[in-house]
Amino acid sequence: MCGHKDSDQMFRNERCIHSFCSDCISKHIASKIQESITVVSCPGLDCKVVLEVDACRPVLPKDVLERWDEAICEALFPASQKLYCPFKDCSAMLLNDNEEGEVIRESECPYCHRLFCAQCHDAWHPGLECEEFQRMNEDERGRSDLMLRELARERRWMRCPHCKYYVERAEGCLHMTCRCSFHFAMDVEKNGLKIMVVARDD
Repeated sequence: MCGHKDSDQMFRNERCIHSFCSDCISKHIASKIQESITVVSCPGLDCKVVLEVDACRPVLPKDVLERWDEAICEALFPASQKLYCPFKDCSAMLLNDNEEGEVIRESECPYCHRLFCAQCHDAWHPGLECEEFQRMNEDERGRSDLMLRELARERRWMRCPHCKYYVERAEGCLHMTCRCSFHFAMDVEKNGLKIMVVARDD
């Protein structure tokens, strides 16, 4: 606290004898919110009096006040009911109100209106189990990448084991030569196609 005593810039807590400059009290509250503390005590030495939101409202900047209001609202719900939009430019708090216990996978954020998976709390990944999606590289998780992956699954395309480009077997034998000159064979099984590496031309 700066110890500034200019009466025009002072915040006085009516529940105790302490007063502080508006800038200092604002920084004090902002630092507590940053630490996820919603019940903010007076910064006076050994003072246990709690600062009330309404009493502080006139001296707090709008962004600090909004963060404090949001933190207080979030604290009202148990952690088991809270989840957050997985998109970093949104991150809105959402409530899991699924009391019946049914498994819900596809969910839409009511703020940014993007779909996400309610099971793994990541972007929506149609046609992929959560474990498979989590194993994918970050640069393979885009919407167009997932659509391509789903199309490849439907049309039974395979990826070259060397360059990862998709290849399609239209007809003929199971031997494939990729455009990167890698040779491999597709081995047909009951559960789908399995790649078996045969050789490679450099």
